[in-house]
Amino acid sequence: MAIKDWPEGERPREKLLQLGAQALSDAELLAIFLRTGVTGYSAVDLARTLLQDFGGLRPLLDASEADFCAGKGLGSAKYAQLQAVLEMSRRHFEQTLQNRCALNNPDDTRQYLLQQLRDHRSEVFGALLLDSQNRVIRYDNLFFGGLNSTAVYPREVVKHVLKHNAASVIFAHNHPSGVAEPSQADIQITQQLQQALRTIDVRVLDHMIVGDGRVESLAERGLI
Repeated sequence: MAIKDWPEGERPREKLLQLGAQALSDAELLAIFLRTGVTGYSAVDLARTLLQDFGGLRPLLDASEADFCAGKGLGSAKYAQLQAVLEMSRRHFEQTLQNRCALNNPDDTRQYLLQQLRDHRSEVFGALLLDSQNRVIRYDNLFFGGLNSTAVYPREVVKHVLKHNAASVIFAHNHPSGVAEPSQADIQITQQLQQALRTIDVRVLDHMIVGDGRVESLAERGLI
């Protein structure tokens, strides 16, 4: 049976408009994105098949272009559309964060850094710069490394902080392994950065380690 022949309250689009997107299953949300099915499959049937084939919603969203386009009913146009949706989501969250009066909610910080760093396949080290009122100035990825480490240069960090007149900073980097546990090297570079920035009266508020769906805070562990 085609979706248009379903009871109105069960159609994904109408259900979303009535109850909100949070009321929909992964398959229903994906069906709205797909818009149409293929021969023998409604959009919802196709969405369920794709989620099963890819192992869930996140693996589907994180798939490479080649893997994504190999999926039933997918292709380069759908891949481009998906990437646009994901980037709009990231930018929406970034602008929401920047427009707030002050960054006082650790959960917002975690979610933002998770979106920025989780999907990198190599280590990336970034800095979230704040003004004297803890308002976000900007976020930048500063250093790029390999699978297990990234070279971080305190002198370059100091130059970057001075350039943007930041009063404090939250550092973050990802662990491509997915394990967010901070290493001894993470602790040591944080101490070096604290020392370097102390000379220009800039505070290091935190260093967050981003894993697979988890963010660990060195400040919460008493290491800053």
